[in-house]
Amino acid sequence: MGNKVALITGGTRGIGRAIALKLSEEGYNIAISYINNNKKAQEVVDEIEKNNVKALAIKADVSKEEEVNNMMKVINKELGNIDVLVNNAGITRDNLLIRMKTEDWDQVIDTNLRGVFLCTKAVARGMMKKRYGKIVNIASIVGISGNAGQGNYSASKAGVIGFTRSIAKELGSRGINVNAVAPGFIETDMTQVLEDNIKDEMLKSIPLNRAGKPEDVANLVVFLCSEKADYITGQVIHVDGGMLI
Repeated sequence: MGNKVALITGGTRGIGRAIALKLSEEGYNIAISYINNNKKAQEVVDEIEKNNVKALAIKADVSKEEEVNNMMKVINKELGNIDVLVNNAGITRDNLLIRMKTEDWDQVIDTNLRGVFLCTKAVARGMMKKRYGKIVNIASIVGISGNAGQGNYSASKAGVIGFTRSIAKELGSRGINVNAVAPGFIETDMTQVLEDNIKDEMLKSIPLNRAGKPEDVANLVVFLCSEKADYITGQVIHVDGGMLI
């Protein structure tokens, strides 16, 4: 009954799944959001529950305010107030500027940036009342460096970074830590679809000479959610093998 509650958006695969599992190993009761794969969501719930904690998967589009608010009500009822929020849900719709459709721009901004705003706003009041909370936003190094063909994605992640720093200033006096993690080239479904020659070029720019794993990101997120990181807020920490040195 005393377990803290963590919500990880987009928690059924890749980085989100790894974070959910790592936090469950630390004793958190876990809620994950997902869009359309009921079977995969249940598989992750089953994996989490092996760590003797409660788990809940909720189908919700984080870009839609009503669905976000309904998700929060379910979590509060089933698990209790949210102590940790990890804004991980994200999509890509890559293309060069002159070929990018307006709807591809809007969808990426809505999910990757509006979703972070809506979920953070939804948990903020409860965290402020408790004078405790940990919010970790999953950004990207392309939100810092930019990347050709990813104007929408880069803009969304740059927005997440600015949002993180602003909200850290707003909520710090209430005992709430807000940080961002900026992954580099991580082995996920998003990067598996890249051509081999592109992967090879990316690896050449990484001093550690390998792609990262979702667990590399998850380990940092778990640290930022712990009491060991109580004096860290408003930071953007790279997990990129040195890619942006």
